Formats: sequence, structure tokens, C-alpha cells
Amino acid sequence: MTADDSKSGREPALQDDAVRAEAGENGGELREIEHLVADAPASVRAGAEVIRDFWKTLPNSPGVYRMIDAFGDVLYVGKARNLKKRVANYVRGIGHGGNRTMRMIAETAAMEFVTTQTETEALLLEANLIKQLRPRYNVLLRDDKSFPYILITGDHPAPQLVKHRGARTRKGNYYGPFANAGAVTRTVNALQRAFLLRTCSDSYYENRTRPCLLFQIKRCSAPCTGEISLEDYGHLVDEARGFLSGRSTAVKEMLAREMQAASDALEFERAARYRDRLAALSAVQTTQDINPQGVEEADVFALDEQAGQFCVQVFFFRNHQNWGNRAYFPKADRSMPPEEVLTSFIAQFYDDKPCPRLVLVSHDLPERELLVEALSARAGHRVEIAAPKRGEKRDLVAHAAQNAREALGRRLADTSSQRKLLAAVGEAFGLAAPPRRIEVYDNSHISGTNAVGAMIVAGPDGFMKSHYRTFNIRSQELTPGDDYGMMREVMHRRFSRLLKEAPRQAAPAPQAECAEDEPFPTWPDLVLIDGGKGQLEAARQVLADLGITDVPLVGVAKGADRDAGRETFVIPGREPFRLPPRDPALYFIQRLRDEAHRFAIGTHRAKRKRDIARNPLDEIVGIGPARKRALLHHFGTAKAVSRASLEDLQRVPGINAATARLVYDFFHETDVR
Repeated sequence: MTADDSKSGREPALQDDAVRAEAGENGGELREIEHLVADAPASVRAGAEVIRDFWKTLPNSPGVYRMIDAFGDVLYVGKARNLKKRVANYVRGIGHGGNRTMRMIAETAAMEFVTTQTETEALLLEANLIKQLRPRYNVLLRDDKSFPYILITGDHPAPQLVKHRGARTRKGNYYGPFANAGAVTRTVNALQRAFLLRTCSDSYYENRTRPCLLFQIKRCSAPCTGEISLEDYGHLVDEARGFLSGRSTAVKEMLAREMQAASDALEFERAARYRDRLAALSAVQTTQDINPQGVEEADVFALDEQAGQFCVQVFFFRNHQNWGNRAYFPKADRSMPPEEVLTSFIAQFYDDKPCPRLVLVSHDLPERELLVEALSARAGHRVEIAAPKRGEKRDLVAHAAQNAREALGRRLADTSSQRKLLAAVGEAFGLAAPPRRIEVYDNSHISGTNAVGAMIVAGPDGFMKSHYRTFNIRSQELTPGDDYGMMREVMHRRFSRLLKEAPRQAAPAPQAECAEDEPFPTWPDLVLIDGGKGQLEAARQVLADLGITDVPLVGVAKGADRDAGRETFVIPGREPFRLPPRDPALYFIQRLRDEAHRFAIGTHRAKRKRDIARNPLDEIVGIGPARKRALLHHFGTAKAVSRASLEDLQRVPGINAATARLVYDFFHETDVR
């Protein structure tokens, strides 16, 4: 660029004649792009110039592209049937919508591309990358936990009834998905009473010598000790499978006949058992409030939009039964049409979940056929996507849409209240603006044992549980129970890592309101320390040593007699103070403090439980599950193994001389001269 060009603000020609000749038929397109870019703001022109440099060498093939900012963060992931034509749209500024696209182009400093064989492969790869990279300009599926299932195992003579979450790699029959773990637990408990199937682990089953308590309270038939034959137990398993597969009426009728036959034979205790099983089955069915007769297997998606925010309500129907629903609140630009939000949501939703044969949606999707092809390829069977207009299926979609509207209305009300509370907290502590990210720190231990530190995070959307962190206290130099030392370790580990992963930028000017699409901040606007002056000073020293001086710190000291409402707040440079007893900000801080307590204590208890249950045999290098099982079967307990002689260890089936020596040396100190 010449000096005259720089002074006049003109950009150089986008392409020289040689490149135009190479582009061939795209010459007219290039002239149009040059004209549009010349009229754009300087930041957009700079971003368009970057995109244009990549555009020159792109192929006319399907693929996925990533737009990246100057810090290396991915701004947007998109798929295209023709990469060259799709990327050219961004240079024109017509990617997906006005201001959003302009901001995206202006922030683009680099691009990356992956070509695929088909557009279907591009759609699947796009959904995968969005979930991994979480670009700020894409539709983001915020809650992405796996769904729980009921599993009747198929790898044991006496199948087990369990709750299952995650990859479905274990042999057996899976039923679900259920909307939440609570629904699975309630259903499993009812199925235990109805079919008397075991829920214990295989190792527990193998080591029983007498029936456990579940047999006594009539929730298990105790095949482990032969109280029921494996053949009769198999009949119970078949009944459970039939009920969960949709043949509930036939199973209930069979049980009713058996109950009547037992009653006629004057076997009233057996008739009472059938009666209790029938009551348990009725309890399972009453939890399924909508059981469509014409829909055996389907997922229903309904989207609602209010005030620039979206809610997608998902209902699960399997075997003519409703297995519950869940509301999602995807992050998407308010300028995006609902159909596009729903398409992107569904593609991400089934990235790691099995897809049913029928998907019902509330909107006509613009890329329905492409999505059908992608989901069918992933599922291994034909998938149908439909937006029904009449009949029972339409009623299901309308019911889901109503739930979406109500859920989004509640969320908007909660968000409004949350923002007011954040503003009140900012005012109470003298902050320049309402905090968008609050971090609360607490420690938990018993006389210094199993010590853990915990961090919870809250923001405009409430508790951000995906941002919670725990810290196992590692320092060997700490005196057991040294709360100040533990706080120093937690704060140093947290903020030294934060400095490496997200270097502190110059603090922006405080703003009362943030843009809707502004990402959730990485750095806290306020740090609350559960404790008084000592804990607060320990945290302040750590931040000062790291060169961090602009993060507000507040200590929350318990009141007299540890009464809620009498907390004292400690801020460096200010006298300790209290908030009025009925101040909403005080109640909000108490909720934050209590959540930090809950998370820290729960983490500590889980760690303590693991330590209590830890078997010494787990620490012996070379002793795997099979040898561990053989030792325990032979000796009964780990303590008996530790007392065994070398000769006794060598007599255990599956334990050779070398392994026996390994186990013996672990429990007995030997002199090495």
C-alpha cells in the first residue's frame, strides 16, 4: 500500500489480473466483493482482507471452516456445500445476518479449513467441532450431560437391574433415555418391588453367603444364595424386559391371573406378593403422564423465543411411554431465525446420543433432508424428521412448545431477578459495575485429613456448575488444619493457572449492561472468601505476589454464634461492616456461601469415602482385578491376605510364586543387605 493510499483510507485492489484470470468465471464476483468491502468500516475491511486471502485458494468442495481471532480463539465454525462460494459470502458481509456477521468478520484474524467428501460429513464434523471448541458466534448447547438409562445386564447368569450413564458398551438391554437421574432412580426402585431383580454388583453377588436386607424387605429374590432358582429368576427378568419394552398391559394381566390363582388356592401370602408387584407397576405407569398410543419411539423438539433468548424443550418417548423431558437454553445470536437455531441444536444434540427413528419438531427445518441423511448415517438406521400439522403427533409437539414457553418465561424472570441481585451486591461492596462472574472459595477437612478446597461460580444465569473446581490440598509442609495455608495453596493454584491460560488484559471501562452475546468472563469480577481477616489476608498476599491487584476481594466472616444474617464483611482498606438484616444482597451472599459449603463438604465426603473403601491390594503394582478377586475369594479379607505366609499365598489358584512374593513383600518389611 502506498503512502497516498494509506492517507486516503483506500484499500489496495483485492486481486491482480493474474489471479482474476485464474479465478475465471469468478471475475464478476470478485469485482462485486471489492465494491462491497470498499464501503465497509475499517475493521470489517481488515477482516475481509484476511478472509479474501484464504478465499483465493479454496476448492469448490464441501467442508468445514473456522474463523479465528487474534488471540487464537475460534469465533465461528460453519459447514458448506461449496467452501469457495460460502466463504465469499463473508467478504460480502452476508454470512448469516447483519451486525453479527460484521462483528465476526471484523474480529477474524485467521481461518482454518477441513474438506470432506460430502455435505453430510461436513454437517457431522461441524456439530462435533462446535461442541469441542464452543465458538462464541455459534449456537451452543450449554447443558450437554449424558442421559441416564435403565440397563438389564446380559453378561451374567443372574442379570442385574442398574442405572446406566455414558457409553453403552456393556452387554444387555438398555431402556430410555430418561430426562434425569431422579426419574431413573424412582423407576428402578419400583421395578425392584415389581420384579424382585438384583441391583448389587457382580462381586457383591459372588461373595454372598446369606440373603441381604433387600431380600428381607421384598425388593430382591436373592438368586445369589439360591433362594430362587436361576430358571425362575430368568422368568422375572423376561417379565421386566417385557414391561420396559411396552408390553405393560400383558405383564399386568399375567400378574393379575397369578394373584387370583393364588387366592383361589388359599395361598394368601403368595397372592399378597403379586398384589404388591401389581401396585409397584401401577406406580411406574402413573409417573408417565403422557403415554401416546400412536407413537412408539420418538424425540420431540419444540423451540420458543422471547426477548432474544431461546428455549428448546425435549420430550422422550419410548415403547409408547413418556420417559420425561428436559429444557435447554442454547446460546445463539438473537438475529438468527428459530429454524436455524433448532437445526444446529439437533445436530449437536445427537453428536454423542442414540437417535430414535422419529424426530418431531416444532418448525420446518430449512436443511431437513441434509439433517436426516446425517442422523441416519450416524444412527445406522433410517431417521425421519417431521413437523406434524394434525393428529396425536401435533398434540405432542404443541405440549412440548407450551412447556418451552413456560420454561423460558420462568428463566427470564429468574435472570431479571439475578441481575438485580448482582447489581445490589456491586453496590454493597462499592464495585464500579455489577459483577458478571463471582467466585466463592471454601475449604473442608477433618483435623487436616482429606483436605480439599472448592470454588463455585455464579453469574447472570445463576450458578455456573460447569465452572466449579475442586483442589486436593497437596502441600506436605502444611500443618494439619492450617486453614490459612490451605487458602494460600488454593488461590495460588487457581490464579497462577489463570494467568497462564488467559493472560490478564487491560481492564475495560465499566459498563452497566453487557451485550447479550458477550461470553461469560474467564476472570472474576468479585472473589468471596469464606472466612475472616486471616483467610482474606492469605488470599490477598497470594494475588499480590502474582501481580494481581484489580480483582476485588471480600471476606465473609460468620456472625456471632454462627447465626445466618449476622455475617461480617471484610474488605481490604475498609472497616468490617454488616448489611441490613433484610437486605436482598445479604440473602444472595448467604446463598452463595451455602452453595460453596455444600460443594466443599460434598467433595470432602466423597474423597473420605474413597479413602475408607480403598483396598490395600489396589496399591500393589502387578495385582489386577482378577488376582485381587482370587486373593479375596481365598482369604476373605485384605487383612487376612496381609497376615498370610508366603506358602499360603502360593497355594491360591491363579497366583504364581513371583506374584506371591510380590504380595508378601508388600505387607512385610524385608532387610536388603
